[in-house]
Amino acid sequence: MSLADPTPVLAEESAPTTRCRILATAAEYFREIGYQKTTVADIARALKMSPANVYRFFDSKKAINEAVLERLIGEIEALVSEIADRPGLSATERLVAAIDVLHRDCTRRCQEFPRLHEMVEAAMGESWDVCRHHIARITAGFERIIRNGVGRGEFEAADPAEAAACVHAGIARYTHPLLVGQSALQPVPSLEAMTAFLLRALAPTRSAGSDAGRP
Repeated sequence: MSLADPTPVLAEESAPTTRCRILATAAEYFREIGYQKTTVADIARALKMSPANVYRFFDSKKAINEAVLERLIGEIEALVSEIADRPGLSATERLVAAIDVLHRDCTRRCQEFPRLHEMVEAAMGESWDVCRHHIARITAGFERIIRNGVGRGEFEAADPAEAAACVHAGIARYTHPLLVGQSALQPVPSLEAMTAFLLRALAPTRSAGSDAGRP
């Protein structure tokens, strides 16, 4: 779909279908002209409905913005959750994979969809509820990985939830839209170096007996 090819909404369409069409149209506008310049009237015009009809499904433009964002970041949340529960991998492999996919997703969106990325930046800056929920769900995925690693003796963490929050904070420079979208203010280590540092922090400490007999 393009902005030059508006799609009419049939009167008999169900509410869920109409909501989806509104969100798809809004997302298209956000990608092409930016969410700040997009108006509810633009969305309504593309769908051949009145702005009042759009407001039947969303009580404000911000509600549309949040719903578009929720669909966008919901995909990466689902992927991180799948990685957290992926069988056949060690906890280390799953944690590395989850960090890497978050970084690649944020970087790709910044480079390929800069106008859509603006919406994510604004949402993070304004602390929309959907962003807080997103952070909580990603951290929960990290926690599951770390808790599993602790149970297998692969990691050591007295409080897996706190350790997960520390990991999430530690990778913010590589996965947070407000930081990835800006030029580096100072030299930063590579993501690989940061990930290795975090893994060392989670590694089990050697017991005193393990050093017995050493000079």
